[in-house]
Amino acid sequence: MIDYSALRAVTAVVQTGSFEKAARSLNVTPSAISQRIKQLEERLGVVLIVRGTPCVATEKGEFLCRHMESVGMLEHGLLTQLPSLQGTGDAQTVTLHIATSADSLATWFIEAMANFSRTTPYLLNVAVDDQDHTAEWLQRGRVVAAVTSLERAVQGCRSTALGALRYHATASPAFVERYFPTGVTAHAIATAPALTFNQKDRLQTQWIKQVLGREVSHPSHWLPSTHAFIDAGLAGMGWGMNPTPLIAEHLDNGRLVELVPGNTLTTPLYWQVNRLVGEQLSELTRAVVAAAGRQLLR
Repeated sequence: MIDYSALRAVTAVVQTGSFEKAARSLNVTPSAISQRIKQLEERLGVVLIVRGTPCVATEKGEFLCRHMESVGMLEHGLLTQLPSLQGTGDAQTVTLHIATSADSLATWFIEAMANFSRTTPYLLNVAVDDQDHTAEWLQRGRVVAAVTSLERAVQGCRSTALGALRYHATASPAFVERYFPTGVTAHAIATAPALTFNQKDRLQTQWIKQVLGREVSHPSHWLPSTHAFIDAGLAGMGWGMNPTPLIAEHLDNGRLVELVPGNTLTTPLYWQVNRLVGEQLSELTRAVVAAAGRQLLR
């Protein structure tokens, strides 16, 4: 039999980051939490929690946490159909782990989450990664759903097309005048500082190849913030790839200009959900598809 009190202890430690906070959330002592997890680890023969500040789950621990999410969603569905069962046991607060990109979070995804949270009791834990890499979170079982640029469904998942996010290569007029006085050339690109989100960000490289027909090494500032990208561009710090919804007004008033007018990148996005909880997450899927339909390109 599965010891669900021990699984709840593992989940609580992972969510709160410590044994003490987990104990308070479950109204037990820290030693009780420690004992439950230790006994479960000994029974399974694997380590589930990496003790530290904060405590984090191992790969097997993450798998158990996703299982508890599924159990919690099933319990919620059961109580909805049989409300007389309310109060017959400890109610589990379910936190759904999902992944999305920083640009989606900054442009349209919050609307989807807000609409979903108004109609359900679930909490959300959002992981942010490059849209080309969020599918890896699904593959590793760390999330139950993700916004990703991967069209092919991850094994065990269902994929739904959402639309596309368009990017413009922009900079301040003064920056363009300084670094691109005769237009975008390989020499100018090799000299002008770009703005790059992190090592996974390939948008600048893709745009350069699209414009020049080849990759060109270029200097870059590293700036892991969608909104800081825009602020840095406005301040003349560098050029970067920015989604249309965030810079349309700046383009209209001339505070930002395109390096090559009309030469944009379009990134298709997909919503992938673990099939095992697809039915339980149908409301979240509807909220995501609706928000994407209003704000993304068809």
